[in-house]
Amino acid sequence: MLLRYVGRPLAVLFALDVAVAAAYVFGKWKVSLPDIPLSIFGGVIGVIAGFRNASAYARWWEARTIWGGIVNHSRSFAREVLHMITPVDGGQGDEIEIGSMRRELILLQIAYVHALRHHLRGTAPWTDLAGLISRDDMDRWKEHHNIPLAIQQTMAEKIAQCRQLGWIDDIRWATLDRTLGALADCQGASERIKNTPMPRLYDLFIRLFIDIYCVLLPFGMVESLRLLTPIGSTLVGFMFLALDQIGRDLENPFENLPNDISLTAISRNIEINLEQMLGDTKIPEPLKPVNGVLW
Repeated sequence: MLLRYVGRPLAVLFALDVAVAAAYVFGKWKVSLPDIPLSIFGGVIGVIAGFRNASAYARWWEARTIWGGIVNHSRSFAREVLHMITPVDGGQGDEIEIGSMRRELILLQIAYVHALRHHLRGTAPWTDLAGLISRDDMDRWKEHHNIPLAIQQTMAEKIAQCRQLGWIDDIRWATLDRTLGALADCQGASERIKNTPMPRLYDLFIRLFIDIYCVLLPFGMVESLRLLTPIGSTLVGFMFLALDQIGRDLENPFENLPNDISLTAISRNIEINLEQMLGDTKIPEPLKPVNGVLW
């Protein structure tokens, strides 16, 4: 996979290595620069690239932790809805009405998770929302810039309606509202990562340093390696190019690329869990990796 990502610059580097080796061995050109401190330069660049990759991985892991929280809060919300929404203190409403409200809230939570995934990836959510929300809500939300926020606003309105009908008391309402607040915090944290990329200097200068180092490699190695220069130089260059590409792949975990957080699989697992809590029998299957990638 890495060869596919760095194949083009690696091919250019290999061609340069072959040209330098041929010019030195067969053309007798004095292209050797043995005094270049490649080991020192390589060590410094490795430290800088490693620091950038550590920062990129921290972003990736924070994103995964946030979505782990969304999984937990979604389960908690469904549990609270199922066991807390019931007539209290003389509240009115039959079991059919209350059951319909419970189901609607849990389906809205599933829709919220799918909508948040699409919101972060910049894709349209309507296919995944079909069957979870009403046609009127779907038409109304198409004008919204932040569809997950609109869904959560509707959930809050319905919980307030349950309170007015006497189906939950103040303590239960506060508990449900606190769970919604935790989900909103997770959404905000995800949007922060999405909308705040790594500083451009991290990408520009580190890539520039690596490119310069890879260009200098054959000139510094050709005197000692001669015709083996393309092997040694290309191998070292591949390590640095791969290190740089790994950092680039990890720094944006919501781009719907092979190395991103598997939001689709996480969303499907939440849907399965919540529908099972509802007692549904037609449960979708968990997603499986496609060509080794779990989306």
